[in-house]
Amino acid sequence: MARLFALILFIGFASISNASTPDELRLTNVAAKPAEQYNVLFIISDDLTYTALSCYGNQVCETPNIDRLAKRGVRFTRAYCQGTYCGPSRASFMSGYYPHATGVLGYKNPRPKIGDRPMWSEHFIDHGYYAARVSKIFHMGVPGGIEKGGHGADDERSWTERFNSQGPEWRAEGEGETLENNPDGKKPAVGGNTFVVVEADGNDLVHSDGKTAAKAVELIEKHADQPFWIGVGFVRPHVPFVAPKNYYPPFKPYSKMVLPEKVPGDWSDIPKPGINYKTSENMKMDVRRQKKAVGGYYASVAYMDAQVGKVLDALERSGAAEKTIVIFTSDHGYHLGEHDFWAKVSLLDESSGVPLIICVPGQKPAVCNSLVELLDLYPTMASLCGLEVPKHVQGKDISKMLSDQTYEVRDAAFSVAPMRKGFLLRDHQYSFIQYREDASGGVELYDINADPQQYSNLANDPKYQDLVNAYKEKMKAKLAEVRDNDL
Repeated sequence: MARLFALILFIGFASISNASTPDELRLTNVAAKPAEQYNVLFIISDDLTYTALSCYGNQVCETPNIDRLAKRGVRFTRAYCQGTYCGPSRASFMSGYYPHATGVLGYKNPRPKIGDRPMWSEHFIDHGYYAARVSKIFHMGVPGGIEKGGHGADDERSWTERFNSQGPEWRAEGEGETLENNPDGKKPAVGGNTFVVVEADGNDLVHSDGKTAAKAVELIEKHADQPFWIGVGFVRPHVPFVAPKNYYPPFKPYSKMVLPEKVPGDWSDIPKPGINYKTSENMKMDVRRQKKAVGGYYASVAYMDAQVGKVLDALERSGAAEKTIVIFTSDHGYHLGEHDFWAKVSLLDESSGVPLIICVPGQKPAVCNSLVELLDLYPTMASLCGLEVPKHVQGKDISKMLSDQTYEVRDAAFSVAPMRKGFLLRDHQYSFIQYREDASGGVELYDINADPQQYSNLANDPKYQDLVNAYKEKMKAKLAEVRDNDL
């Protein structure tokens, strides 16, 4: 009766939006009723590549706590973000819309176009859940927003409560070095979106992620006896690479870090927009600095992983673990020297692919190679929790993959790189990238089975022209589909 009453209230509230129609707000219950109402614990890292996690095969950077989740959940190997930097990606999976549907291709909140349609966590609030955000879930500037402790592009309506985790970031006491555009070594540690490594003094709680874990622990303990949706947003390993000193020894001396293969002429067969905005060349990072960047990144990952462990321990102590779905992911991937690229934005796998682990109580652990998008989390969690799924959401319910890893919901994943006016269709065999909607900026085509590192662009090979043309038509249809709404 309580759920029915909440549903009636939700429909009445949603119907007042001038931007909504009855068809758009029609709800469909696509899930079988679970034995009990699950909680959702959503843990997201910032700028994390799946290649840095030991459960995804990294043999240098150990992530035992994220591995704990992988050992009892379903680990997805072909999960993709819908925008290859923070703003578009986060607005997408929280709103339930592709970036081009809302027009959020930068760092804004999607609410102006969403209107009264519920965001992901808001939908759970409308069905009687407590929902809280700790630190970065929607976009929040790093390091600037973390230094100031503000809300960034957050959506207040999406939360019962929200908490920010202020930290010193690049100003942390300790041993710091600016690696980017500092060839003579004279530049001190600087802020902004800059490659800086700080081996920081003090313990975990000096920094933002330590504070985030502590608040998440507090909220889990406080709300363990009621339905909750708690979002825990860690900001590492986003630059600056800042972590307490005790996380660095496994990666030192930095000279032992191994860089990806450097292939002569690697960029010669790709269009100009395909060259990433941060490269070893334009960042003026020599090999020593490149290796230190990898070591600093890994130390930040290790620090973040330790905070994940604190949150998981609290969930187990609380007694709520057996009724809580746990999700771990990142907003997008990250280059660590592949193709001499660094950071995000590109549409190659290292940047567009994300780690994704979903743990449902009682579900057998497994590895799933089916194609999924972060956009699928909203409808999937609603389905698993027995809630009605809003008809307008553009993601797909992937809950069946948790028990049947061969199940497929799409034949290609879609992502965008707005800075490059780039678009990706990634299927099981090929990665197709085009720049500009009419492809006038150039195209890339990679046979992932034969060339998993994406070194050989086949788009200019006459033998592949029919395939390239077919992908262009498929992309045209996809772009029309992602805009097919009345926002």
